[in-house]
Amino acid sequence: MKRNITILLLGILITPFGFSQTGRKVESFNEGWQFKKGPFSENELVFMQSWDRKWEDVKIPHTYNAKDMQVDHGKFYEGDAYYKKTFLVDSKLKDKRLFLKFEGVGQVADLYINGILVGNHKGGYSAFSFEITKAVKFGEENEFLLKVNNEARKDVIPANHNLFGVYGGIHRPVWLITTNQVNIDVTDYASNGVYISQELIDNKRANVSVKVKLSSNLKDIQELQLENKIYNQQGKLVANRREQISLSPQGVQTFTTSVTLNKPHLWQGRKDPYLYRVVTSVKNGGEILDEIVQPLGVRKVEVIAGKGVFLNNEKYPMYGVCRHQDWWGIGNALEKEHHDTDLDMIMEMGVTTVRLAHYQQSDYFYSKCDSLGLLVWAEVPFVNRVSGEEGANAKLQLKELIRQNFNHPSIYVWGLHNEVYKPHDYTSQLTKEMHDLAKSEDPGRYTVAVNGYGHMDHPVNLNSDIQGMNRYYGWYEGKMGDLEQWAKGLKANYPEYKIMLTEYGAGGNPNHQTEFIENTWQYWKPFYPETYQTKTHEVQWGIIKNNPNILSSYLWNMFDFCVPKWNNGGIEARNHKGLVTFDRAIKKDAFYWYKANWSEEPVLYIAERRMVDREMQTTNIKVYSNQGEPKVYLNGELLAQPITGTTDVHYIFESITLAKGENTIRAIIEKNGEIIEDSIVWNFTSEKTKDFKMKESTKVHSGF
Repeated sequence: MKRNITILLLGILITPFGFSQTGRKVESFNEGWQFKKGPFSENELVFMQSWDRKWEDVKIPHTYNAKDMQVDHGKFYEGDAYYKKTFLVDSKLKDKRLFLKFEGVGQVADLYINGILVGNHKGGYSAFSFEITKAVKFGEENEFLLKVNNEARKDVIPANHNLFGVYGGIHRPVWLITTNQVNIDVTDYASNGVYISQELIDNKRANVSVKVKLSSNLKDIQELQLENKIYNQQGKLVANRREQISLSPQGVQTFTTSVTLNKPHLWQGRKDPYLYRVVTSVKNGGEILDEIVQPLGVRKVEVIAGKGVFLNNEKYPMYGVCRHQDWWGIGNALEKEHHDTDLDMIMEMGVTTVRLAHYQQSDYFYSKCDSLGLLVWAEVPFVNRVSGEEGANAKLQLKELIRQNFNHPSIYVWGLHNEVYKPHDYTSQLTKEMHDLAKSEDPGRYTVAVNGYGHMDHPVNLNSDIQGMNRYYGWYEGKMGDLEQWAKGLKANYPEYKIMLTEYGAGGNPNHQTEFIENTWQYWKPFYPETYQTKTHEVQWGIIKNNPNILSSYLWNMFDFCVPKWNNGGIEARNHKGLVTFDRAIKKDAFYWYKANWSEEPVLYIAERRMVDREMQTTNIKVYSNQGEPKVYLNGELLAQPITGTTDVHYIFESITLAKGENTIRAIIEKNGEIIEDSIVWNFTSEKTKDFKMKESTKVHSGF
């Protein structure tokens, strides 16, 4: 019930791009755009002659790679495209200031208004904003033109499309923001201009600091009032601080206010994601010149080596998934309902923490995580390759990530990079600089960097607060059970290190099924049986659960996603490691495996329901139940008691014999006067033989 109240209140507070604003006007700028995709002639005359032809009407969010990037590996458009829009700027706004805010453009953008360059941005997933007051003509039609380009570049992260595709286009909403001449700064790396820090003191008091950046276009120094009010979730004012300030027109000015909350209601993750709201106002007498409303979740997150992650001094269960945002047929031009669908499934599975990989994601998604109580790992797309030219852009995108998302209580760690290596000295130094930048911007949160190798003494390691490692035993290297030896080795050799297992898993195509699975696979094969993926997660979650020195784990991945240069697993341009298919239509068996292990909702699920045509007459039945031992019937006959698998929700009915033809399997649990049941049908015609061989890879996985 508390979660529903939280979401309801936030629904009232949240505007299309953040929290409600007073003293300013925020309008959707998503309608009325026209679009033209290249390639374009380099001949200036030919280019100009074709300029007015073949424009397509589009609505933002939009991407020009939703189809070509997802269906034919290696064949998708990289290059220039244009978006244009004509807009009448009301003459009544002459005394106002105007800004355009883009939430995400893939991945280099140049904005022109009436043919004049207004600004440039490099980075496909972070927001950016430009003041356009002097660029527009009031009382007239103005032409807005955005040139975009999604080509891989050495000076913009990510430097290639190898791990995921950078969809071209304006893939997140655009907003026209109108303010008074005095405002809470709109162009501070597209942040909200308000930064809320809090320190929890022994659960009885919280010191809250509010830093506000103000901007003035007025000639004279202004004598104003800056007010910060804190309201609880029921709308009651619980703290208020008002002070007189002098605001100069020379540069953006910073003002910091501190207040104390007594006996604060804590943000307790999924159990109780309680949110206050902080209302920051700049006033001239009784007139509100500008106002911003931001969330405040009072919480303390500690990562303690060898013990785990603690939220408000209590150990927190870190049931983690990674999330790529793109959808089949849509790319990353998502609407709110797509984010909501993803979050519904994440919450259903019992997830408590999400790694938003490998790039900045929608502010709407972060805000929903605040209200749902998910701990979030947010990161920048410094991934897969080092070019030697990306340093400035990597640090710029990290600063944007931190400033734009500073006030989200769900975020507990900033991700610096994933699987980047040579030249080692360069990468190590850049990581140190990014860590230092993150700590300067936000001393209250952790940093993490991720390596694809499994040994701690790799040259780029140990330059952040937390060391992440991606381990794909049984898929890219070794056997799935080798994770146990790796975990125990880290515990023995690095007991005081903060270590997280940041990716693990295996591919699984629901259209591919076999009973002939072992403990290793050859990922370059076209055959990706779902049954192998399921076994991998059964084995490896059992290992993770029993090794608390792995402070958190993040399975790869919650959803299948597009990898435009891959062709494996029977579907082009697809990474199949998701627990849910790319179109979100099928929840694979591994989804229910984790739901049974993690969720408090009752789960009774018979696995291998798509392995309908059985290959062996004597086989096993696997059932996931978090409600105790189930009774299982095969063709109406009660089976003998099962053995327990890798966790206490894992029931295996061994060596059962199928009848020829159709076989009905029914699982039943009676609990508290209620009956829970599940049933599936298998067919058996004749014994099959294994027609493929698997050889264990002895190579060390470093990343793909």
